[in-house]
Amino acid sequence: MGKLLVTPSPHIHTKDSTRSLMLDVVIALLPAVIVSVVFYGWRELMLLGVSVGACLLLEWAVTRFMLKKPSTIGDLSAVITGILLALNVPYTTPWWVIAIGAVFAIGVAKMTFGGIGQNIFNPAIAGRVFLLVSFPTYMTTWSQPQGLFGLDAITGATPLGAVKEGLLAGSSVQDIMAAGGYDYATMLYANLGGSAGEACAIALLAGFVYLLCRRVIKPWITLSIFATVALTSLIFWGINPARFTDPLFNLLTGGLILGACFMATDYVTSPMSAWGGVVFGVGIGFLTMMIRYFGSYPEGVSFAILIMNAFVPLINMAFHQKKFGRK
Repeated sequence: MGKLLVTPSPHIHTKDSTRSLMLDVVIALLPAVIVSVVFYGWRELMLLGVSVGACLLLEWAVTRFMLKKPSTIGDLSAVITGILLALNVPYTTPWWVIAIGAVFAIGVAKMTFGGIGQNIFNPAIAGRVFLLVSFPTYMTTWSQPQGLFGLDAITGATPLGAVKEGLLAGSSVQDIMAAGGYDYATMLYANLGGSAGEACAIALLAGFVYLLCRRVIKPWITLSIFATVALTSLIFWGINPARFTDPLFNLLTGGLILGACFMATDYVTSPMSAWGGVVFGVGIGFLTMMIRYFGSYPEGVSFAILIMNAFVPLINMAFHQKKFGRK
């Protein structure tokens, strides 16, 4: 008579692992990484190296000497944090500033809670917001792309920043757009200024499509963010087009695509159910537009994602994932 083996769930296995999922995310980010280096040059490549290296080193040190556990750097989650952090800052950011951001992202926002799977806030966004509050001059000094072998950087405002400053000066949105030469077609493949991750919307969307095809993420969070941003801006733009920017402008500018496709969809800090993801995305999109339109800071994606990260436990309680085997 054979043995009866009693084991805890889950009993269904898959070839996917944390490392394989994280590797897919790294591959999806490669188009944006390549474009950022081509646009912003070797300095951006250096920032990427420092950011990823600092994240890996700190996670290894914390797990080895403080948590007394085997190293978790092999799951590649720290690599993703480092890449996203570097893509979310100006390429003129000093290397030591990005290193401090990596320390906060991994040491405070991730490992303080116990490591991957236990953190409440997205580490890369937490690191970016920490740098924005701690080093506002470095984090708000934007330069135009000068290419891989470009000349000295030319300082200039981002489209969102230019609109915010122009409105405060009494100009209309139409006049600001015309003066800045902002063209939607150009914004789609070569954004003007901003963080390195904003350089090419097409590169980010290509990575998003790859993740969907690989079934690494579901589209509900990202699409609900896009739809909420478009609808909210459409309403305000329809009321006063001279005061409020249109939907297409808000979709293509700032870190919206990067945040919606790669940071809001983080497994650990996003809701588990589909409807919970929709509520999560709607909240991010609405908060983003409120900050852009009525806040003092021209961009709002990072703050919106962090705020909604805090509500994820409540969203999970309200929208239960259907249990396996239940009708």
